[in-house]
Amino acid sequence: MADIKTRDAVKGTIKTIDKAAVASQRMKNAYAKTKDKAEQGYYADENSSVEYASDRVSRAAGRVRDEGIHQFNKQGQKSVQTTRENIGKAKDKLSDFKTKRAMKAAEQKKAQQAAEQTGSQIRHGTASLSPAPDVLVKGEAPQTGAGQLIKTRRQGKKTVKTTARNAEKAIKSTAKGTVKTTERTVKTAQATSKAAIKTIEQTAKTAQAAAKASVKATQKAAQAARATAKATAEATKASVKATISAVKAIIAGTKALITALIAGGWIAIVIILIVVLLGCAVSLFGGGSSSTSYTPVSAEVEAYEPLIQKYAKQYGIPEYVELIKAVMMQESGGRGLDPMQAAEGSFNTRYPHEPNGIQDPEYSIECGVQELKAALISAEVQNPIDMERIKLALQGYNFGNGYITWAKSNYGGYSYANAVEFSTMQAARLGWDSYGDTQYPAHVLRYYPYGRAFTSGGNQAIVEVALTQLGNEGGQPYWSWYGFDGRVEWCACFVSWCADQCGYLDSGIIPKFSLCSDGVDWFSGNGQWQGKDYEPKAGDIIFFDWSKNGQDGDADHVGIVEKCENGVVYTVEGNSGDACRQNSYPVGYYEILGYGCPRY
Repeated sequence: MADIKTRDAVKGTIKTIDKAAVASQRMKNAYAKTKDKAEQGYYADENSSVEYASDRVSRAAGRVRDEGIHQFNKQGQKSVQTTRENIGKAKDKLSDFKTKRAMKAAEQKKAQQAAEQTGSQIRHGTASLSPAPDVLVKGEAPQTGAGQLIKTRRQGKKTVKTTARNAEKAIKSTAKGTVKTTERTVKTAQATSKAAIKTIEQTAKTAQAAAKASVKATQKAAQAARATAKATAEATKASVKATISAVKAIIAGTKALITALIAGGWIAIVIILIVVLLGCAVSLFGGGSSSTSYTPVSAEVEAYEPLIQKYAKQYGIPEYVELIKAVMMQESGGRGLDPMQAAEGSFNTRYPHEPNGIQDPEYSIECGVQELKAALISAEVQNPIDMERIKLALQGYNFGNGYITWAKSNYGGYSYANAVEFSTMQAARLGWDSYGDTQYPAHVLRYYPYGRAFTSGGNQAIVEVALTQLGNEGGQPYWSWYGFDGRVEWCACFVSWCADQCGYLDSGIIPKFSLCSDGVDWFSGNGQWQGKDYEPKAGDIIFFDWSKNGQDGDADHVGIVEKCENGVVYTVEGNSGDACRQNSYPVGYYEILGYGCPRY
């Protein structure tokens, strides 16, 4: 609307300027005609040219007034008024002149008449009384009245020109002023419009940004809600699975009890009953300080339970169904065509002896059950809670039954240390970088309902690993395993390496860290931190602050708690004098910063 009004104003101004220009042109034409006629003697009477000029000026002034010149410049109107006054004065003087000349002519006429009556004549050489006052003799001064008339005419012409010029200047000045004012108005309107547009755009951007921020906040809140719901659902599922597993453990224990009863012997019945009760207690309520001591097997493994029961019964080990499921969970999680990873065993006669060589899940289960039975027999396992012999049998399932014979002959049974020794020996013989899984028993037993009731729990595995490394000097292979090209302060690398040997890095129970401060931050951030006055348990991670003149709160060293007895904390530490050593400290010792407490 503002643009339309501005355009209309400009159009109106242009029309007014055009009218003013027409009026000025008409005024000029009237002056030209008046001048021509006056010079040509068109008017015989001496009064006529003045009167005509006055008349034309009056008309021109009227036209100018009628055309609206007074709308643009008051100075032009003032000039016209002055011209009128001057013409009026000229008329008055002309009237006086006529009166005086008429009186003088009358006097001369009277004198002439008197002279004629007396007969006196004016002769040559004397002044002649001529009644023709307009004829001038050379050398004589013109009569005052006539000269005044000529001046008045010239003054009238000059006044008309001046009036025309003033009117034209006024028109131009007013037009220029109007145009400039209009241009300024247009510019101002444009500037105002631009400013308004910028303000609107800025407001729109601000509103858009606010909307985006609101949407992001809503999305984050929704994501957080979904994550919380998912975590709650997963926790609920885990709880339900644990309960189901406990119930299944009861069923399995009952079946084992029936089997033992058939086999005969009240001692066997008592043992199996203890297994059932303790296994259920561990499954339902957990063990020690851990929040969940038993990790349920996957749904894929549970789906294979009917086939596992079938072949366990067929090959005479129905009481070991839960152990078979734990082995499958560690081997494949129940996925793939060879879920028991039995292709390389001696009972596979249909498929290639290579990893994942079996292409039939049921055949894989049949071969795997036979392989585990042979290991249990070779290890002389007495029942589902004979954990030391079960560990030997499980390591033999991974390494091959040759390990069982070798371990019994050389060490009388299983230990993590001899498992490492056998693995190193076989890798060197075969030219491989490594051989088997030295932590296979610990990895399997976390899925076995009875396993942790009769071992020291998952926290003991890392202690056993650490103890096998006593005497190591220089920190190799710990720092190179971590990824360093040369030796570094390796106490944290040692703890991380031991945790990795137990599968705790993959499961997220312990973090991988090379800086002691990173370990402190992780345990503190996960609510698994205790101060120096805490009485630790086996498997806890101990941190030290060696700063002088009191603790500065920075961790300088780390180790693994072996045990805590009678107010003394026993540890296994890497990089203690550049070696793996056992140390001890009183509970609350001033150099102890605190403890990380993994949820094994």
